Amino acid sequence: MADVSATAARRIRSRHCHGGDGVVVDTISGLPDVILQHILTFIPTKYAITTSLLSKRWRHVWCDTPSLSFKSSPTLNAACINQTLTLYTAPKMMHFLLDINEKDDVPHIDRWIKFAMSRNVENMFLSLWVDKYSFPEFLYVSSSLKQLTLKHCDTSPKCSVSWTSLKNLSLVKCGVSDESMAKILSGCPVLECLTFNHCDELSNLDLSRSLRLRTLVVERSSSATGPKDINAPHIHYLYLRYSQFPSSLVDVSSLTEANVNICTNELSYNARLLQPAVMDMLEKLQHVEKLTFGGNLLQVLSVAQLRGVPFPMFKVKALTLKTRIFHYIIPGIRRVLQNSDDLKKLTVHTIHCDIKLAKRLDHYLAFQAFNKAQLRRRPKDAVHWDVKSKHLPLFVELVLKNTKTLDKMFLVLDHRYRMFRKIIGTLSRNDKVSISFDSY
Repeated sequence: MADVSATAARRIRSRHCHGGDGVVVDTISGLPDVILQHILTFIPTKYAITTSLLSKRWRHVWCDTPSLSFKSSPTLNAACINQTLTLYTAPKMMHFLLDINEKDDVPHIDRWIKFAMSRNVENMFLSLWVDKYSFPEFLYVSSSLKQLTLKHCDTSPKCSVSWTSLKNLSLVKCGVSDESMAKILSGCPVLECLTFNHCDELSNLDLSRSLRLRTLVVERSSSATGPKDINAPHIHYLYLRYSQFPSSLVDVSSLTEANVNICTNELSYNARLLQPAVMDMLEKLQHVEKLTFGGNLLQVLSVAQLRGVPFPMFKVKALTLKTRIFHYIIPGIRRVLQNSDDLKKLTVHTIHCDIKLAKRLDHYLAFQAFNKAQLRRRPKDAVHWDVKSKHLPLFVELVLKNTKTLDKMFLVLDHRYRMFRKIIGTLSRNDKVSISFDSY
C-alpha cells in the first residue's frame, strides 16, 4: 500500500498553475486540509496515500480523509489494510468500502469492520466473497449508519438489530430468510429505501410495519423464486423485475410510481404461467399515476389481449414504454392506451430486445392456435411492426388514434429510428399533441 507510483505524483503536480513570471505556483497545496481531504474521497485509498510523497505539506493529509476504500486487487492484502488503519487518524468516517475475496482475509474482517464502526461510519459497503463467514454482533448495532450495502454475504443476525439511523439498505446476492429479514426490519425504524438484488431465498416480504419506507427495488434473476408475496402498503416507488416465477403484490395502495418488467429467457414457455400474475399486478397498479413497462411485459400483455383477458382501467398520467418497436407488443400497448383515460404524457424509449424471445413466442402462439396476423393486426390492415419494415411512423399514428387526452409524446430513439423524425413530426393530431425527440 505504501508503494508509490511516480506517475500518480506527477499527475497531481501537473495541476499546479504557472505564475505571470513563469514561476510555478502551488495553488492546490495552499487549500485548507478539509478541502484537500474532500477531494481525496473521490479516489481509491491506495491512490490517496500516494499524495504523501508530494511534499511535507501532503505527508499526513490523507490520514484524516473521511473515507476509506479497499477493493480486491493483486496488490491488496491484509497487511496493507492493517497498516493503513494504523496510520488513519480521522475521528469521523463518512464512507467505508471493503470488497475482498481472499480466505486469508477472514480472520481480519471483524477487526476492519469494528474499526469503521468505532469511527461512527455513516455509509458502509461490504462485499465479502468468502465462505463460512458470519457478521459479528456489533455490526447489527449502530446509531450512525445511514446507508448500508451488503453483497455476497450471509445476512442472518443471531441477535437483535438496532440500526436506528439507517435510511437506505441494499442487499445484493445475499442469503437472507424471511425470519432474518423480519428481524432486520424491526431494527430499522426510519428506513426509507430498500433494495433486493438477486436475494432468492426470500419468500414473503412483509413491509407493513416499515412506516417510513418509500422506495422498494426488487431485482430478480431469471430463475429466482422469491419473493413470492410483497406487502408494501407505505411505499411510493416500486422497481420490480419479475422472473419466470411470478410474484404477487399484496398491498401497494400508497404507490405513485412503478417500473416493472419481466426478466426471463423462457418467455414463451412461461407465458401462460406469467399471464395471470401479470394481470393481477395490473389490478394492483391501476391507481398509479406514473408507470414504466418493459418489452417482455408488453409481450405478455399482448398474449393476454389476444386471449380476450379483460384489462383494468388505469389512472396513469405519465406512461413510459421501454421496448423494441415490433408486432409482438402492439396488441398489449393498444389495450393499455385505450384503458388510460387520464394519460397526458407518453414516453417511448426504444431499446434492443432479444429477438430469440419473440421467435419462441411465435411457437407458443402457434401451439395456442393464434397466428401472426392477429399480432400484426391494425384497425384496417396488417403490417409487420419492426424497424426493418420502417413502420415506426405507423406506430406513432396508432398511439395518436388510441389516446384521447394525450398532450405530450416523447420519443427516445436509437440510431435505427432517426430517419423518421421529420415524418413523425407531421402526425401530431391538429397540434393537440406535442411530439419531441431525443437520441442516443
